[in-house]
Amino acid sequence: MNPLQINIPIIISHYRIIIVAIAVLLAGCRGTNQQSEEFERKQLFDFDWKFYLGDVQEASAASFNDDDWRLLDLPHDWSIEGDFDALHPAGNDGGYLPTGIGWYRKSFKAPTEWRDKKISVYFEGVYENSEVFINGASLGVRPYGYASFLYDLTPHLKVGEENVISVRVDNAHQKNCRWYSGSGIYRHVWLIATEKVHIKHWGVGITTPQVNGDEALVEITTLVRNDADSPQNITLSTKIKGEESGAETLIEIEPGTEEQVVQQIVLKKPLLWSPDSPTLYHADVEIIQDNKVIDRTTHSFGIRTIAFNSNDGFLLNGEPVILNGGCVHHDNGSLGAAAYDRAEERKVELLKAAGFNAVRTAHNPPSEAFLDACDRLGLLVIDEAFDGWKASKNPHDYSQHFDAWAKRDMQDLVLRDRNHPSVIMWSIGNEVIERTEPAAVEIAEMLASSVKEIDATRPVTSGMTTWGQGWEVFDSLMAKHDICGYNYQQWRAPEDHVRVPERVIVGTESYPRDAFSMWKLVSEHNYVIGDFVWTAIDYLGESGIGAYYYPDEDFSEHWVSSRFPWHGAYCGDIDLLGWRKPVSHYRSMLYNDDEKLYMAVREPNPDEGAIRLTGWAVWPTWESWTWPGHEGKDIEVEVYSKYPAVRLYVNDVLVGEKQTGVAEEFKALFTLPYAPGEIRAVGIEKGEEKESTVLQTAGTGKMIALSADRDEIAADGQDLSYITVHITDENGLTDPNASNKLAFEIEGPGRIVAVDNANLKDSSSYGSNSRDAWKGKALVIVRSTGDAGVISLKVTSPHLKGSAINIQTIGK
Repeated sequence: MNPLQINIPIIISHYRIIIVAIAVLLAGCRGTNQQSEEFERKQLFDFDWKFYLGDVQEASAASFNDDDWRLLDLPHDWSIEGDFDALHPAGNDGGYLPTGIGWYRKSFKAPTEWRDKKISVYFEGVYENSEVFINGASLGVRPYGYASFLYDLTPHLKVGEENVISVRVDNAHQKNCRWYSGSGIYRHVWLIATEKVHIKHWGVGITTPQVNGDEALVEITTLVRNDADSPQNITLSTKIKGEESGAETLIEIEPGTEEQVVQQIVLKKPLLWSPDSPTLYHADVEIIQDNKVIDRTTHSFGIRTIAFNSNDGFLLNGEPVILNGGCVHHDNGSLGAAAYDRAEERKVELLKAAGFNAVRTAHNPPSEAFLDACDRLGLLVIDEAFDGWKASKNPHDYSQHFDAWAKRDMQDLVLRDRNHPSVIMWSIGNEVIERTEPAAVEIAEMLASSVKEIDATRPVTSGMTTWGQGWEVFDSLMAKHDICGYNYQQWRAPEDHVRVPERVIVGTESYPRDAFSMWKLVSEHNYVIGDFVWTAIDYLGESGIGAYYYPDEDFSEHWVSSRFPWHGAYCGDIDLLGWRKPVSHYRSMLYNDDEKLYMAVREPNPDEGAIRLTGWAVWPTWESWTWPGHEGKDIEVEVYSKYPAVRLYVNDVLVGEKQTGVAEEFKALFTLPYAPGEIRAVGIEKGEEKESTVLQTAGTGKMIALSADRDEIAADGQDLSYITVHITDENGLTDPNASNKLAFEIEGPGRIVAVDNANLKDSSSYGSNSRDAWKGKALVIVRSTGDAGVISLKVTSPHLKGSAINIQTIGK
């Protein structure tokens, strides 16, 4: 395996190719022609679906009566709406939530303007085994619940009349996923209307094969399709918004064929994309015929270079970057799998705020909205396709479909996501069962080749581990990868470097407790380019991983026995409310310089015995100096510090001073008798006190305080406001021991779509209008309707002073 230097053009195959010379020509382009306004090319198709939970075979027929079905808007996950039950067949993997079979139907009138047009329906994600019908005709089946797919409606569409799309979703065969999948049409649906001559779906690829400080060569590869019954002469025009650059190509395209056109444009003084400066450009690609724009698509992209080798590590725009990454599953906590754009964006905001510069989409393709947010906000991505290959991990998982679908699903992922500058690697698998067998080498070669057929600008990786089955046997498998992903085996990297010095390694999964050792490894060895902790954010399913247990609780790892009522994973740096656990501050401090001092308190052991930790757990540690009943007993205070030393004060009395350098892993642990009041940690440099952080004892909760992440949201029926609830004492301090039952009332153009408290042992419904607080906090998620106005949320609880907050919804 040779060191990989990535700055090369995309490989193009399968089509007649027209290559256009570099063009810098805006003045020479055709005049500004407006695309016909007769129809909108891409229309959101999320609203006013009918839903039925159960199997009704006649529901595919256009004439079926669905009047008594539930009316709802997408995205929709029916599993998250159900009750938790230890007997549900998805079990601990599925978070003990229901699955089953469901049907969706949507009626719509096809306008007369669509006559002689090409009409398609595009599903971003349906979990799983979906079959789509139009007016009773089956369009096809897509087994993989994380795949995005498009169907041509044109042959079956009744122009000027009512039409019915029906979707059968079969998530009844359990278990089929090792984490919470959700059920239903959980991502967006779009209608796409074009002329017979059009830019093909996912047909535009943009790369930047040559970049320097003075100019960038942008290469745009466009696939044009002619579904007319005669040859067509067109002009393909590409312009970069805001730039005096563009390219035009004259094409004669035969009926029923496709032409792939390569255009090159030079941009002067390009602004480079990076996590610190995520500058995006936008390319308008147009088909012009008879001096009229008949098709137009816009594509965002970033100008950046990536390179990987074992001597220099990972270079972004020529500069070394260590990947401080976290793995995430696709769910949005109490929203389940429903991929609202705002929920996906907020997830990226949380990751960035926690100091991560990279994310691994474990173990499935992410939503388009998530990658869009990574592009806008600046987060590097390992884009992962599969958890397993041919050998099964669960009885009904993807292994059943691998032979028939793996190459197509892999290539669809690459086609869909190739223009995202945030994506720096493609991952083809994770801890595949057959990883030590010769067949795995063949599969890896097939998948890697399928990626390179479309995109040779990024490396291929996967997450591998042996769990004690031997390691050197992996050499032939890893040779089929450009970057070798190590899950929990990073300690092998130095000896592997001696054996295979050209190997580039990334830690694709690590235990949260190993934050320091992982940071030290990647800091000292360029051939280890980063670490991705398992996980960045708590998630549903894989119930009980990362759990801690009190002496009176049954102790077991999550794979050994049922952990109900645990229904999710508590191994994240960030909990389901978005609160950063202390380990998050510690990890960020290791990799970043924007936080140098942090303090939290280790939960003391109960009198009857010790707290026990599972494998992915860290000790329960809280931002709290409120421990009633513990007065006079020893308690441990952890201080994380990038200062050479720290001092700790209790009620202004110095407890002591300790070193916090590399030798101490940037930590100091103080053991002292608990006394209510205030503790203060101070960073010390050259004998001087530089910075301090304080925790104060809170009184019993007396009132409710509300804060929204945004107090203005779009009145589009999709936007969300996340409202955090704190139970505070009379001085405004959060009571970390409060567990009051909260009731939520809403008025105005909005509705409550989920409530949460981050306690993964609380099995009450996320769809309720009440919730117990946990550690003094809770969360309410409000969704807008299509109307502008003021949403008012009122939160009350017996014996507490209630509170209300207003959210403005803004129309177009």
